[in-house]
Amino acid sequence: MPQRELESAETPKASVPMTRREARELEAAAAAKASIFPVTDASAAGESAPRFTPSQPKAHARRSPVATAAPTVRRPSLAARVSKKLLSVGALLGAGALLVGMTVPANAFMSDPITFAPEEVATAKLPAQSISVPAEAATEATAKDTYEVISYAEQLKALYSSSNFVYAVTSGSVRWPFPFVSPYTDGFGARGGSHMGVDFTPGEATPIYAVADGLVTEHIDDNSSYGNHVILSHNINGQRVDSLYAHMITGSSPLKPGDPIKVGDFIGLVGNTGNSYGAHLHLEIRLDGIQVDPFAWLSTNAN
Repeated sequence: MPQRELESAETPKASVPMTRREARELEAAAAAKASIFPVTDASAAGESAPRFTPSQPKAHARRSPVATAAPTVRRPSLAARVSKKLLSVGALLGAGALLVGMTVPANAFMSDPITFAPEEVATAKLPAQSISVPAEAATEATAKDTYEVISYAEQLKALYSSSNFVYAVTSGSVRWPFPFVSPYTDGFGARGGSHMGVDFTPGEATPIYAVADGLVTEHIDDNSSYGNHVILSHNINGQRVDSLYAHMITGSSPLKPGDPIKVGDFIGLVGNTGNSYGAHLHLEIRLDGIQVDPFAWLSTNAN
C-alpha cells in the first residue's frame, strides 16, 4: 500500500455537524436498538461474553422482550360530546321547571285572574229553605197502637175460655164424656187459678166414655194426686190433643197403654181416688201439651 493511502486510512476524517432532525432520528434509532438488544454488565465493562465449552451444557437462549406499542386512546366524536352537553343542559332546565312549579302559585301564570271584592264576598247569600206545616198536623198527637205480648199457652187459654156452662149432648167424632148433660162443680182456672180441668159430678160409678178416637198412652191405678186415671192421645184437625180422666174407681178401667180406642168407648167409672173431695170426674184437655179449658174446647169441637 502506498504511504499516502495508508495515512488517509489511519487518519480519521473531520466530523460534519448534524442537523436537529438528524440528531433526533439517531437518538430514536439508538433507543430502539437498546430495547431490542439490552446491554449486559459484561458488555458494559468491555468484557467479552464467555464462550461455551463442550463440557458445559448450553443454556437455553432467552428471547429478548419485544417492545409493545402503547394503547391508542380514541377521543369521543364531536356529535357525542355535543349530545352529552345538551343532555346536561336539559336536566338542569327540567329541575328548574319542577322547582318553579312547586313553589309558585298556579294563578301567577294567569293573564287575567278572577278576583272578588270584599263586599261581594260578605254580602253573597244563598236562598233560605223553608217548609210549611199545617196547623192541625202540628197540634195533632200521633196515634199509637196498643198491643201486648202473650205466650202461646195464654193464647190457647184465651181462645178456649168460657163463662157459659150450658151444653148439649152430641154424637159426632168429638163428644162429651157422658151421653147426657152432667152437673159440674169447679171449672177451669178455679181455686186461685190452679185448677187445670173441669169437675163433672154425675154420681159415683157412672160410666165415663172417650171424647174422640185415639190411643191409650198412660194408665196409672194408684192413690196419687190423679188417683186411678187414664190419658188418651188424639189427632184432631191435624193437632195433637190429649184427654185425661182422673179419680176413677180403683180397678174400674180395663185399658192399658197402646190400646186403640174409638169415640164413645168405655173408659172407667166415676170415683173418689187420689186427691179428691168426693166422687167426680176430673177431665183435662191438652193441646200440644198445654192445658186449656175443657168446657170451651168441647163446646167448640163437639159435633
